[in-house]
Amino acid sequence: MPNSQNSRLASVPSVDSLLRAPAVVVLIEQHGRQSTTKIIRDVLGNLRQRLAETDGAVEDIGENRIIDEVSARLDAAAMPSLRRVFNLTGTVLHTNLGRAPLPDEAVEAMIAVATGASNLEYELESGKRGDRDVHVEELLRDLTGAEAATMVNNNAAAVFLSLNALAIRKEVPVSRGELVEIGGAFRIPDIMRRAGCKLVEVGTTNRTHARDYIEAINPKTALLMKVHTSNYSVEGFTKEVDEKEMAEIAHDHDIPFITDLGSGALIDMSVYGLPHEPTVSEAIANGADLVTFSGDKLLGGPQAGLIVGRKDLVEKIKKNPIKRATRLDKVTIAALSAVLQLYRNPDRLVERLPALRLLARSSDEIEGVAGRMAVELAKRLSASFDVTTEPCQSQIGSGSLPVERLDSYAVVLRPREEKGKGGRLKRLAGAFRSLPIAVVGRVQDDAFSLDVRCLENEAAFSEQLSKLPAV
Repeated sequence: MPNSQNSRLASVPSVDSLLRAPAVVVLIEQHGRQSTTKIIRDVLGNLRQRLAETDGAVEDIGENRIIDEVSARLDAAAMPSLRRVFNLTGTVLHTNLGRAPLPDEAVEAMIAVATGASNLEYELESGKRGDRDVHVEELLRDLTGAEAATMVNNNAAAVFLSLNALAIRKEVPVSRGELVEIGGAFRIPDIMRRAGCKLVEVGTTNRTHARDYIEAINPKTALLMKVHTSNYSVEGFTKEVDEKEMAEIAHDHDIPFITDLGSGALIDMSVYGLPHEPTVSEAIANGADLVTFSGDKLLGGPQAGLIVGRKDLVEKIKKNPIKRATRLDKVTIAALSAVLQLYRNPDRLVERLPALRLLARSSDEIEGVAGRMAVELAKRLSASFDVTTEPCQSQIGSGSLPVERLDSYAVVLRPREEKGKGGRLKRLAGAFRSLPIAVVGRVQDDAFSLDVRCLENEAAFSEQLSKLPAV
């Protein structure tokens, strides 16, 4: 080994000497001795390997540089994997970005029960064991007109549990046009099979008639099921049987009728200038014996699967052993209850429920946000990118109103140079994602677009732009 390389290796500080350095003592107080020591060993091991591979030609092996690298790695390791981001994709209820943002009331309720004991399954008046469903059941009954309600951890679980409790080893007719696939490749036929019931496809992809259901009913039929096609739309030469007629057919044959509504709208969205989405109360009024829906879509709450309807059917579902495996925890129940409470005051709902507020936000207000943010971004990026504000179309997302779009505005960044612009756009998108509060936009049409419909904290967005890496 050359003498210069030996000399460089010998100059690498030891683990013990670094642990005694004042700057490292501070790191130990912040991150703990075990974690700090491990990172120091890793950094020194990597440094020695680079020295060996490059004949000692490593730029800087000084103590300060090593400590800086140790500090950076400790900070990165301490950063939580699940963290806040700015959703500027143009999809308001974005499944990958956590769907509905929660209101302050829900967050406060979560903290209150998370930081101590609570009456999760305890009746304060009688002093006896209680039922955790009681914290939301009355609210759901009042808001939907249903006789009873229960809750599980998501809508797929609500559908699965309902079918397993009411239709195991029996047949369930479903229109071919309603055999949906939701995110993550979860399909209605697969859920039905796992629930232990037999799917009977009726009608065709685009047209299903009442007679198709009637002809499919036999002594093995457990119930009729309608699945709201909330994540796609079939247009043209189409026909479907509405809820009222399906309920009549089911009840004429003395079997229940279930609607999987999915999106979870509790109110008429058209009141706020949004497209109408079928509501849970409408489904109950149309004769559905059970309705299943999500808590974190149009309802605007935490992830949950809600089941409302006939009391006898809900009680049977609650007695199913799988109910325990899919039940909600105390924190989610607290958030859900707080969100449902907001619906009792519809006059203030749009200002207090973030999901509804973002969906109903006016294009004029959004244009103002886009203009201000374009000025901020131009200060940082105008040397390399053209920065403009342009009208665009937002979407609701998460399988709600799939063909409807909302007028919005975006800040659009286009590379000034044609050469290598695809790579530059990818690096730009990555640079925004690397910010302390990651900014998630979308690359399309040879530009990086930031739809600002969901940007309410403009100050936090602007403050961190100084940390945007060069691209």
